[in-house]
Amino acid sequence: MLLSYGFRPFFLLGAIWAALAMVLWLGMLGGFISLPIKIDPVSWHAHEFLFGYIGAIIAGFLLTAIPSWTGRPPVTGPRLAVLVVMWILGRVVFSTSLIFSSLIVVAIDLLFPILLTAVVIYEITAGKNWRNLIIVLALAAFTIANGIFHLETNNGVYGAQGFGLRFGLAAVLMQISIIGGRVIPSFTRNWITKTGRKNSPAEPMQGFDIATLLVTLPCLLTWVVWPSEILSGYALLVVGLLQALRLARWAGLATLSNPLLFVLHAGYTFIPLGAFFIGLPIIFPDFSDAASAQHMWMAGAIGTMTLALMTRATLGHSGRDLHADTGTIIIYLAIIGATLARFFSDLTPLDPMFIYSLSAILWITAFLGFAVLYAPMLTGIVSSQKD
Repeated sequence: MLLSYGFRPFFLLGAIWAALAMVLWLGMLGGFISLPIKIDPVSWHAHEFLFGYIGAIIAGFLLTAIPSWTGRPPVTGPRLAVLVVMWILGRVVFSTSLIFSSLIVVAIDLLFPILLTAVVIYEITAGKNWRNLIIVLALAAFTIANGIFHLETNNGVYGAQGFGLRFGLAAVLMQISIIGGRVIPSFTRNWITKTGRKNSPAEPMQGFDIATLLVTLPCLLTWVVWPSEILSGYALLVVGLLQALRLARWAGLATLSNPLLFVLHAGYTFIPLGAFFIGLPIIFPDFSDAASAQHMWMAGAIGTMTLALMTRATLGHSGRDLHADTGTIIIYLAIIGATLARFFSDLTPLDPMFIYSLSAILWITAFLGFAVLYAPMLTGIVSSQKD
């Protein structure tokens, strides 16, 4: 059952790794744990969230969505197992990189996204689903970014603030902008129609949405290439404004009574917020801390959106009602709380280490909570709500 659909192993293992990697990071911050790694702990932390955890969730989402896009059967069994094993090996070798040569670490860590990209290309082209080839471009960019991260860190560059990390982050944000722009207004429209409410959202991926994406891409790339230039600051403010206007068209406030749906709107909110709070310090250096602001994207937009999609997809594909129970609401509040705590950590008179720890504990609560609550559904121990 675990290998019957891509979301099952990758959502479960991804959530476990998100929690475990944060435990390890807390241990390294406190001086209790020392991993045998070649790079600095901060860069390891950034890599294992962006390219480790997110890599798994992207795989789970795409391998689940593509069959519905193409009408082809899902990737299952041995083919899925190979992808899972390669992802696990990537986490192991990168977290014990002192034991291996740099070439082995790079080769094993990159093999997973390369294989995933190849599978996605094959499935989309075999199903003649040409319009979704844009996802392949974003996935390829994500893979290239991981390679650049390795190249930089192997040459002494601080990876946590390197080109590769920014490029990978931009690639993920574009994927969220594309996929979120499809599913959030669609899910919202369906629910509003079903419940007889008013304030229906705008149709997904219409002219304004496409224009926003076409502007967001070069603006993000400007920041990727010139992260400290004032031009990049203004470019990010443009992204923030357009993405906020885009989000406002999706009738998010009408979904307050449906946490499973509202959390998608809340997660997407961190895209314009991140753009504003990363862009403003570039223009006004005393405005806020750039590293804290970047967590609006890393933890807020990406963490919340992935957790929201993971819960929704797991419920839907395991035959359950699309309803957030108390435990699910708690993990939503935990991930949002983790984001806000990390953002304000350098803006309060409290001890930053205390706030970092609080943010980390909330993060662990969110993802360990997901793993515990949803493992029976993901593994097939409980196959449907009737069970």
